[in-house]
Amino acid sequence: MWTNKNISNQSGRTFLVTGANSGIGYETTKALYEAGAHIIMACRDIDRAEEAKESIRLVNAAGSLEVVKLNLSSLSAIKEFSDQIIKNHHKIDVLINNAGVMLPPASKTDDGFELQFGTNFIGHYALTAYLYPLLKQTAYSRIVTVSSMAYLHGKIDFDNLKSERDYEPMREYAQSKLANILFTVELQRRIESAGDAVVSIAAQPGANKTELTRHMSDVDYRAAVERVGELMEPWQGALPSLYAGISADAIPGKLYGPDQDGGYRGYPAESPITSNGLDTAVAKQLWDYAEEVTGIKFL
Repeated sequence: MWTNKNISNQSGRTFLVTGANSGIGYETTKALYEAGAHIIMACRDIDRAEEAKESIRLVNAAGSLEVVKLNLSSLSAIKEFSDQIIKNHHKIDVLINNAGVMLPPASKTDDGFELQFGTNFIGHYALTAYLYPLLKQTAYSRIVTVSSMAYLHGKIDFDNLKSERDYEPMREYAQSKLANILFTVELQRRIESAGDAVVSIAAQPGANKTELTRHMSDVDYRAAVERVGELMEPWQGALPSLYAGISADAIPGKLYGPDQDGGYRGYPAESPITSNGLDTAVAKQLWDYAEEVTGIKFL
């Protein structure tokens, strides 16, 4: 059973965590801070991020924290953020693509993508691409992309990624989380082909009590809890991301999540990726699409 107690000393290492001010991102950041790491808290709401930073600092550990504004629903904002990080940092040991949106009312990013697909996938694709040179020059760096069990029901509809036809919240969420898995696997394939020493790994946190459920009605929330069972505390849901980012046993291109109740509860273990997440043709098409619509090419 792998827990926070298994985290080795991370002094001298730099982690970048998106969505670090709440839920899984907050607990990931806190655990890394307690282990002595420097964490760049990449958050959309600076005020909430500063509050989270001060709360974490009450632990009085050896780590250090840095808040930087990042709006993953804007490609221009992602470029501005990335330029700032590259200017001020000479390395990133681990990038944790954690931030996410779930089941919002029909809405779009600044660049016209359906909000969940545009933030959860396109935003993190662009961020990873812009920061890849920094990751590449950092020895043994890792890219951890956080997905969800919802990916199991996902399918990439290339004709509706900007809600051209219609919008169904859970369908689009599952699609975005499948895109995260496809991206992780395709990224690792391209890294290996290029001969780079970076590692790409996916994580999924299981069922947790976080603000991610804020757009759910009380009826839908109760139905979800009845379906998946008791929700875990966020610190436990953060363990798969931490394991993927730190453990020497984490395997490139694989998915890690809770080991019990079908992946909804428990402690980090490798989870088999289902066929929809291993479809190389769809993964390549998705990568090509991301390159085309963002104008950002890497690997």
